[in-house]
Amino acid sequence: MTLVAQNVVVRQLTEYAELVATQRLYESIWRPNGNTPPVTAELLRAMTKAGSYVAGAFDGDDLVGACIGFCSPPAAGALHSHIAGVAAGMRGRNVGYALKLDQRAWALERGLSEVTWTFDPLVRRNAYFNLGKLGAEATEYLPDFYGHMQDDINGGGETDRLLISWRVAAPEVVAACAGRPRTVHATGVVGLGISADGLPEQGTRKGSTVLVAVPPDVEALRATNPAAANEWRYAVRDVLGGLLAEGAASRGSTSPGGTSSRGTVGHEADRG
Repeated sequence: MTLVAQNVVVRQLTEYAELVATQRLYESIWRPNGNTPPVTAELLRAMTKAGSYVAGAFDGDDLVGACIGFCSPPAAGALHSHIAGVAAGMRGRNVGYALKLDQRAWALERGLSEVTWTFDPLVRRNAYFNLGKLGAEATEYLPDFYGHMQDDINGGGETDRLLISWRVAAPEVVAACAGRPRTVHATGVVGLGISADGLPEQGTRKGSTVLVAVPPDVEALRATNPAAANEWRYAVRDVLGGLLAEGAASRGSTSPGGTSSRGTVGHEADRG
């Protein structure tokens, strides 16, 4: 399948040279410390042979983004999207969005009802992209899911993740993929706020909608103040992880450049 969207062409990757280019692209994004790339061309070759989702986004002849995934057991009717990345110079051109539109079309063509993936709940722009721009929801908190990862993005710290459920035919997803993202009005009780010195501040979880703040730029914070980044990790794990364990779902996030009178909202968790 080939999709032209957002000034890039997205298509399935089949040639070995393209798979090598995908490995190199991921290495340039994550910058792993040592000899452990995020994915290898050999693994990608096996995935393409097995019929998995292995797609690349091209700007002319240049590979500028890629996304790979594999199917869950047949009864689940789901695709798990394992890793996606976009070249740094292409941010702001909706390359990631184009990849996800292609992935959704691929899943629908094969009769799949859901795409799942994980992301770091502290990365606010990804929270907005997943929950707002794509209309997905986060259903499970996974503490230190991948163990300590030695790369420039994860910084060697604990790798907490949120599990995303993207019901590809759901009305909110259809709307989001038509350019109408889910909006958040940041109304509810504050379960976790931001103090005057930029640290997490505990609130209350007693409400039908609970707002959970995250730092504006956790990747920069990891470089400048690792102790503060760790404090945010444990606070979000406690509050958001606790809410999701009780059956809540995170269905919204304010846009990366936006705030509200209630602070910087990373997650809006709803009970029921």
